[in-house]
Amino acid sequence: MTEYHADDYGLFPEQSRHIIDCYHRGALNGISIMPNSPYLSACMDEIKDIKDKLFITVHLNFVEGKPLTGSNADRLTNDAGNFDIGFLKLLIISYIPVLRLFYKKQLATEIKAQLKACEPYMNNGEFRIDGHVHYHMIPVVFDALMDILKAEDYKVTYIRFPKEELGIYSKAFGKVKDIKPINLVKSLILNVLSVRNERKYGEDLRRMGVKSKFFMGVMLSGHMFYENVMACLPYAGDVLADRGESEMELLFHPGDVSVPEDIERLTSKDDYEFLTSANRKKEAEALKKLGSNIAR
Repeated sequence: MTEYHADDYGLFPEQSRHIIDCYHRGALNGISIMPNSPYLSACMDEIKDIKDKLFITVHLNFVEGKPLTGSNADRLTNDAGNFDIGFLKLLIISYIPVLRLFYKKQLATEIKAQLKACEPYMNNGEFRIDGHVHYHMIPVVFDALMDILKAEDYKVTYIRFPKEELGIYSKAFGKVKDIKPINLVKSLILNVLSVRNERKYGEDLRRMGVKSKFFMGVMLSGHMFYENVMACLPYAGDVLADRGESEMELLFHPGDVSVPEDIERLTSKDDYEFLTSANRKKEAEALKKLGSNIAR
């Protein structure tokens, strides 16, 4: 089964409507929800009639907006109280013993609060977990997450391990456009971090019943356009067949932020550039075209 997934649901009402339109008119069947958004409850009310038909995932967020734990997350925020901790900084901190203790404590407290905020929206009381900009793969973040999951005895069925099969893109070379060098760097880093986390917690994850899926979405991050996806899918299918697997997650970002007031509320410069890009609409169109293929 293929999961056509969209991140960032619940960030803003209009942006979330753009996302869920890809369910009504396209292939979308999974969403990740923003735990710390003040609009999350209202956005979830909008989809209460179809919620059970969607893969709903907690989108752990340390990038956009304010932490749910306020000043207790001051190491993760700027003077305005907004998240302001870079991926690379947290990655480095993961390997500095004294510093990581302080950061891990605040991360664990915030993770617990974010999981609690999303608990009412999890289908069958089962948690699925990923992270905004894949921060959940950073060692100090993943370690904090696992501490919370074990301490609170949450029922978790899925954690996204954004580990790309890079051979797919080499085989599709010439057919795929818009692969950016920075996305290759991101993929290599996330592949290494995914392996680290799987090795360290493999036994724990198996005992908890946590599963992962074959994943695509980082190498083409920002450019999951219809033509690009269709060029890669045959090769992805070959990999799945070779492994004897059948489940795959394709990650899209169809939620463009277009309301002027919402654009002003974005606190992350990277999110501003990404979420206001015209590429968000192209990814929405990709999901709608994929839905037409499925319908046929």
